[in-house]
Amino acid sequence: MHPTITKVTERIARRSRETRQDYLGRIRRVADRNPTRGRISCGNLAHAFAAAGEDKPALKALRRPNLGIVTAYNDMLSAHQPLEKFPALIKLAARSQGCTAQVAGGVPAMCDGVTQGQPGMQLSLFSRDVIAQATAIALSHNVFDAALLLGVCDKIVPGLLIGALSFGHLPVIMVPAGPMPSGLPNEEKARVRRAHAEGKASREALLEAEAQSYHAPGTCTFYGTANSNQMLMEVMGLHLPGSAFVNPNTPLREQLTLAAGARACQITAQGREYTPLGETIDEKAIVNALVGLAATGGSTNHAIHLVAIARAAGLIIDWNDLDEVSRATPLLTRLYPNGSADVNHFHAAGGMGLVIRELLSAGLLHPDIRTVHGGDLRAQAREPVLDNDRLTWRSPRRQSADESIVRGCSRPFAPEGGIRLVSGNLGRAIVKISAVRPEHRRIEAPARIFDKQEALLQAFRDNELEGDFVAVLRGQGPRANGMPELHKLTPTLQVLQDRGQRVALLTDGRMSGASGSVLAAIHLVPEAAAEGMIARLVDGDTLIIDADAGRLGCAVDSDTLRRRPLNPPELASEHRGCGRELFAPMRAGVGDAESGASPWSENA
Repeated sequence: MHPTITKVTERIARRSRETRQDYLGRIRRVADRNPTRGRISCGNLAHAFAAAGEDKPALKALRRPNLGIVTAYNDMLSAHQPLEKFPALIKLAARSQGCTAQVAGGVPAMCDGVTQGQPGMQLSLFSRDVIAQATAIALSHNVFDAALLLGVCDKIVPGLLIGALSFGHLPVIMVPAGPMPSGLPNEEKARVRRAHAEGKASREALLEAEAQSYHAPGTCTFYGTANSNQMLMEVMGLHLPGSAFVNPNTPLREQLTLAAGARACQITAQGREYTPLGETIDEKAIVNALVGLAATGGSTNHAIHLVAIARAAGLIIDWNDLDEVSRATPLLTRLYPNGSADVNHFHAAGGMGLVIRELLSAGLLHPDIRTVHGGDLRAQAREPVLDNDRLTWRSPRRQSADESIVRGCSRPFAPEGGIRLVSGNLGRAIVKISAVRPEHRRIEAPARIFDKQEALLQAFRDNELEGDFVAVLRGQGPRANGMPELHKLTPTLQVLQDRGQRVALLTDGRMSGASGSVLAAIHLVPEAAAEGMIARLVDGDTLIIDADAGRLGCAVDSDTLRRRPLNPPELASEHRGCGRELFAPMRAGVGDAESGASPWSENA
């Protein structure tokens, strides 16, 4: 193993010894070699199988496992629309093994693509924790011996996992739906967005470009948070091998879904291959996730979500762990926004099988993790195929089919991974560098202070954003307004950079997983609403962001900054309407971004 990976893994294990032991003790106490539903009363059980139809005799007999399906299906969200058919397939697969399956419950699944820049985006991060709670409610009926979690997108997969980890004695398989076929090339979509930001393309032209990009059932094809989720499930061993990027509504996707249902029957406590989720997600699996995120230039949102997932499993990680892993891990992919290719091109060029094999060969991934398919991580590095309608797996390509998209560790795109920690007298923040050119990774420029996205955009429209500057957008943290993504700013800032200005963003909010080529220090802690130094900055303060050196600071000395009065943004208008008033308890109790932005005190 690479010494840095070993060091970080051992540090996490030491740091987490007490919390991990407590977690494992809790889940082991409830594990049972008999079907779980046998513990409940006859009246309880009768309610549980009253509507089970042909499965009622098997459920009543108390002899074979029963699978719980938790689904994030809705037909507005393109990535989740294909999930409509999955429960029926899983039930067929379960019956083929002599088992049963029931839809345990549904969870909400909002689309960040629909809510970007809108009031609803302020519910996005907290939706992760609502999903976790909904997953726990679904599984709380206590009649299931394993679970299949149907979800794909941004907060949904982390939320499903966090909820399921409260039932860590259950085996869990993640079941994705796959990406939509490729549409309008990403570079063309980005060009039209920039043109519209400058007033050079009409709304009609912009809508047509967007409609050609997002055009069919399946996940959006750029490498944002949704597809980073799928990468993580592969390197953590929670998918059947190679499941991540197979298109929906294809024979191969149908066979993978059937296989997931059948495999879940085989890994319950009633069989010989018991694989509980809580013991599958250990410190090695979490470090594998950090490595995968760095190697592929994945979404910065996982600097928050992975912390929350780990803590749900009794493991404590922080941004130092992520930074050290990223600096030890080469960048192996160029996927939009860190390139022009999409995940379909990536999958065709070698995909996750190639990436996992390369990282294993370099000693950067732990091979000896438990996986839902029964082998170690080496067996995850396989590609699913159909052989006369029979699902089988083959070894990944020996070398990339397109080295402009994915490469091996011997010739990476960059010697270090895609995410950095920056820190200094303003606090700690995350920077995604994989899409930022080296010459743009450092800036020293005056601050321009904004409290709302729209104020920055209006200043652009009024031609007030001249010269070099760092746009400071504060009051966007989890305690302030739920920490919305600020992707709406990306085209505007890219236009300014393309004009030759040196610009950057500093915020206590988030950017999208599709963050672009402008330097952005995000997730700043402490946030403005927690009396962070960002609330003491004024226009004209000289700010320094240096992603390579890991530096974030203000030229004003710290003592002077502390003596300045706080100038927090006005937030009352941000807390009502579009359901935001219902989330006041979450805003009041939420932890900071580096602790996972969780509203539960033990995770904060």
